[in-house]
Amino acid sequence: MAKKKLIKLGSKTAKSGFKNERDIAKKFNNWKDDKDSQEWLKIMGYKLKEIEKVKAIVITGSHKTDVQVQIAIYLKEAVSIENLSVKLVSNPQGFNQIDKRWIDKYVEMWGIPSSITKALKSFTGEIKPKRKGLRDKRRIFFDEMDISTQKAIVGFFRKNKILVVSDILKGNDEFLVNWMMVVFKNKNKNPEWILKHINYVLNIFGGGNVKITDNGSLKIGKITMQRKGGDAGRETSKMLQFKINPMELFK
Repeated sequence: MAKKKLIKLGSKTAKSGFKNERDIAKKFNNWKDDKDSQEWLKIMGYKLKEIEKVKAIVITGSHKTDVQVQIAIYLKEAVSIENLSVKLVSNPQGFNQIDKRWIDKYVEMWGIPSSITKALKSFTGEIKPKRKGLRDKRRIFFDEMDISTQKAIVGFFRKNKILVVSDILKGNDEFLVNWMMVVFKNKNKNPEWILKHINYVLNIFGGGNVKITDNGSLKIGKITMQRKGGDAGRETSKMLQFKINPMELFK
């Protein structure tokens, strides 16, 4: 990606390199001396002279996002909490998993009807196909299903797109994401970063049509829904996952 495309409002070259999410939390905690974190706080809408203390911690586990940095900003008269989703990218064409679960969990979240649930489980291989002549004997791709089923799948996710995109990017628990930071770790250079409010992120990745792709997966805007795969063929390979290319935020 051309250098000029990376330099946008809220996007800069880091003053110093950082390797992981814990380094980002350290930068926030060292905000008085760290130029990057000062820039981040200003993008979030804070006036540095009004901040008394910043405390950032890394949250891991089953919350939204792979790793999340929670920032407590102590102002003179209040405390503000910001949850930051961090995506580290080394390949500008690479994809990053943003959510994965068993299909039954998504059924609970989104009220997926039984007919579409069955189709999704056939897609991931939870339900083993009986048909022959499939591209993969373990499962059925969406474009191998009958037309009425394809239309039902597209129709459901089109109708519920706002809910689906919000849940997989922002979350639906007590740690709702407020901001997404993407760090492009360019070889032999200081990393490029971009920090955007979650509403902007939802519009970028959720914008666009819902359709079945040429390779038989589902595209929801700029989000790809596919079978997890991998895991040396273990049962967890049959989970459903959603992926994005975080570099879309730089465009």
